[in-house]
Amino acid sequence: MAQEIWRKSALDIAAEIADGTISSREVVQAHLDRIEEVNGTVNAIVRVLGVDALVQADEADRARASGRELGALHGVPFTIKDNIDVAGQPTTNGLPIFAEAIAPVDAPVVERMRAAGAIPIGRTNMPDMGLRIHTDSTLYGRTKNPWMLDRTAGGSSGGEGVALATGMSPIGLGNDIGGSLRNPAHACGIASIKPSLGVIPDTQTYPSQDRALSSQVMLNQGVMARTIADVRAGFSIVAGPDPRDPVSLPVHLTGLAAGERITVAVMANPPGGSTHPGIVDAVRKAADVLSDEGHNVVEATPPDMELSYLLWASLLFTELHDIRDQIDLVMGVGGKTLIENALSQFPKLSSLEYYLVHAQRDGLARRWSMWFQDHHAVISPTWTQPAFVADWDISGEEGSTGTLELMRAVLPGNLLGLPCVVTPAGMADDLPVGVQVMGARYTDLRCLTIAEQIEAALGLETPINPRIN
Repeated sequence: MAQEIWRKSALDIAAEIADGTISSREVVQAHLDRIEEVNGTVNAIVRVLGVDALVQADEADRARASGRELGALHGVPFTIKDNIDVAGQPTTNGLPIFAEAIAPVDAPVVERMRAAGAIPIGRTNMPDMGLRIHTDSTLYGRTKNPWMLDRTAGGSSGGEGVALATGMSPIGLGNDIGGSLRNPAHACGIASIKPSLGVIPDTQTYPSQDRALSSQVMLNQGVMARTIADVRAGFSIVAGPDPRDPVSLPVHLTGLAAGERITVAVMANPPGGSTHPGIVDAVRKAADVLSDEGHNVVEATPPDMELSYLLWASLLFTELHDIRDQIDLVMGVGGKTLIENALSQFPKLSSLEYYLVHAQRDGLARRWSMWFQDHHAVISPTWTQPAFVADWDISGEEGSTGTLELMRAVLPGNLLGLPCVVTPAGMADDLPVGVQVMGARYTDLRCLTIAEQIEAALGLETPINPRIN
């Protein structure tokens, strides 16, 4: 029996559309049917763009029949996190106040996916303003992890992670200021890339076109999918400068040449907290895979890891202190509770202290850059614990401090603008484990190749049907 369309990868679908094996309409309809079948259980897609998607699928099929040149993802559906602008659609940020905030134009990443022939099929859920690593929106409710429905899907791109893990979409777009592309990859058993700062352009309309300093320094748009090959394909489409984002850059990205072997550092238990034994085991198995591939695998930790966590929190939370009154006006109970807990742990910095944090960040970036001269990549956990029970992150002091502890390995990538790729590498407590590959700035393609080598040996079988439990 032929494989169901919704189980196929984005690249496989594109190839079959291009050679006429299947039509774009069949593909889009198969994914709409899958959304109808499972979304009621997991609440990942908050707006289905079915009518428009079918119209665009028919246009895609006519283009192929006429012999026109086809883009890399011609006729392939994709999903988009609900804080990324889609022309004519609301950019809600998960909040009722933005439920009718219609975007005037596509964000660059959406524009480029469309130009490659991809078809928007749905918008995916996120926590209020993206300020939790658990996806529960005041506007749309909680997204459930399909591996265990009582567990978090991660966040803030949690709806996207679940849509991919369950086959409602083959490829999608999210963003990341504190692991938000990588947290759901770990929790849901999929793959993602947080690129080097400036490689993928970032723009927004709401709440303001002008981004806060922490966003300019630490926020990245990125691609999520079930396979590294699909992540790479999406990355190649959306990367590159855009005049709307003055931080975006035309850069040369370092890859891994055929037969090239590098030094890979292994950090199975990042300093600053505990790590679940099953996750340590997954990272060590990934290290063994890379050793078998011929890489020089060594035990090593980048400089001042624990300082990187503190600097990340100091930059982000000082800005949140400044807008606390606005947050309290628009966010729901869960989001406000998390912010209250976080800000109580990290007092607002004075202007002088804030300037000094930026100076410390510069020094740390220099030390890491020098470290990467001898260690060309580092593999680590994504989270140091399996996906937690929903709302544990706001359950009290234990949940508040524990949340920052379990996500500690993702924070240096944001603070220092480094490329980070996540791929599934096993299971712990019957939940997926994502291994993170991180490298020096602009080694995005190398990180993708290292992750692909891990995926080939240890990757999980997705998409899955939600486990009713």
